[in-house]
Amino acid sequence: MEKIKELISNKLPNAIIEEGKYLTITATKEDFRTLAEIVRQNDVLCFDYLAHICGVDKDGKLGVVYFLSSSADMSKNIVLHTSTDDREHPELFTVSDLWDTANINEREIYDFFGIRFINHPDMRRFFLSKEWKGFPLRKDYADENPLSLESVEIDDHLSRLTFENNEVIEAEEKVFEDEDYVVNIGPQHPATHGVLHYRVSLDGEIIKKVDPHCGYIHRGIEKLSEGLAYPQILHFTDRLDYLSSHINRHALCMCIEKAGEIEVPLRAEYIRMIMDELTRIASHLLGWSCMCMDMGALTAFIYGMRDREKILDIFEENCGGRLITNYNVIGGVMQDIRQDFQKQVSEYIKYQREKLKEYHAIYTGNVIARGRMEGVGIFSKEQAISFGVTGPAGRASGFHCDIRKVAPYSLYDKVKFNEVLRTEGDTFARYIVRLDEIEESLNIIEQLIDGIPDGDFRNKPKPIIKLPAGEYFQRVETARGEFGVYLVSDGEKTPSRLHFRSPSMTLVSAMDTISRGEKIADFIAIGGSMDYVVPDIDR
Repeated sequence: MEKIKELISNKLPNAIIEEGKYLTITATKEDFRTLAEIVRQNDVLCFDYLAHICGVDKDGKLGVVYFLSSSADMSKNIVLHTSTDDREHPELFTVSDLWDTANINEREIYDFFGIRFINHPDMRRFFLSKEWKGFPLRKDYADENPLSLESVEIDDHLSRLTFENNEVIEAEEKVFEDEDYVVNIGPQHPATHGVLHYRVSLDGEIIKKVDPHCGYIHRGIEKLSEGLAYPQILHFTDRLDYLSSHINRHALCMCIEKAGEIEVPLRAEYIRMIMDELTRIASHLLGWSCMCMDMGALTAFIYGMRDREKILDIFEENCGGRLITNYNVIGGVMQDIRQDFQKQVSEYIKYQREKLKEYHAIYTGNVIARGRMEGVGIFSKEQAISFGVTGPAGRASGFHCDIRKVAPYSLYDKVKFNEVLRTEGDTFARYIVRLDEIEESLNIIEQLIDGIPDGDFRNKPKPIIKLPAGEYFQRVETARGEFGVYLVSDGEKTPSRLHFRSPSMTLVSAMDTISRGEKIADFIAIGGSMDYVVPDIDR
């Protein structure tokens, strides 16, 4: 890191370098592109994984925050800041050619802050329709948008900004050629696994291009959070990736607890981790079930849903909820576990291990299923890193990205488990990683379940929580990959900015790259293997 700082100081003497938990570097609009190239292309420590990118409106300036890691050593992190004073026509330089994941994230920032990125290949709105007035996450936003069914028209022209001779030039080009045969998949389609719209151009049966569109169920969670006290925000996280609801809430609670120096009892840590892993298993079971059903195996779907119900029964008995558990709270968990919780979970571990063998017998070894998955939808390790694809989909390509291993939180550094990695990067690799991860989650739970210590299940904080002014990051490993929380506090009881890093959005952003050249019949299997959850994208 010292060499990085020295290089930046030499090349950009005006850059502001701050030491802290993370090395933070602030650069002007004019210098930022050079700064991004330095950290991305550095030979000593290449920050090739762009984990978080989000817009901010602070002190009258519109800016962007980048949280970067090195795939070679994910414990090495760096934070970059840049901003512009121009609120009328805010423009910054794109980094989408350095990190592919920036493409979709910069479109999101344009959607909600109005910042246009020079040299970005596609500056269309991604969530909101092109008729939408204003940019909702700005502090001075005034809602002037009456609800209308007529304001859902998709923009068929790419908007490009190029920088030539110190002048920004705007140009348009069509998304598809006039002779392209375009098929609409969704937004109402069972195989899209949510309200998601793909426009797919075909050459016969072969996919030429995929143009995804989101925003059909956007709820403005990040905007709503700015007007609520910290305990009031917690329930939003359950409704992002609702299949990882307990883990999502764990992330936000940890972010607030670390910022406010709120201690969590050891008993609560054990309970949280056991519930996290049960949540992961339940999610993987649903992902496996739905992927099999997408490819025509209804029996596999019934088996997976049958076994998932056993976890939901445990949740219901201890939390009161089945899908939305509402269990993690600031300082611990809502209530203590039931008396027979440990017995129930121990019995489930034995049951589920036997059922995993059954899954492999009925589907994994099926010659037709293997033919539809092996060698289909190949995604390389380098692509996974650049697109920010984590979780089972990233690890199926050989990306060592399990946050429980690379940046341990809670008690994950106290238990033994394997990070499931494969190198094929195809649909079958993504399929099998999830089943193998179920076994690893069972191993983690087994190490914890009989050792839950006595003591408090919650350290109750003050009724009104005010966090010290500053910015805070927290990352966790959900069933779909890295879920991140970026929180900006100005010392009040409500956050100035709260951003959730969606693992599912990166999965959808990769669908164009991963599907090109494949048959349209394989598109559904590829999407099922990515296992995205749409409400996690439509935040």
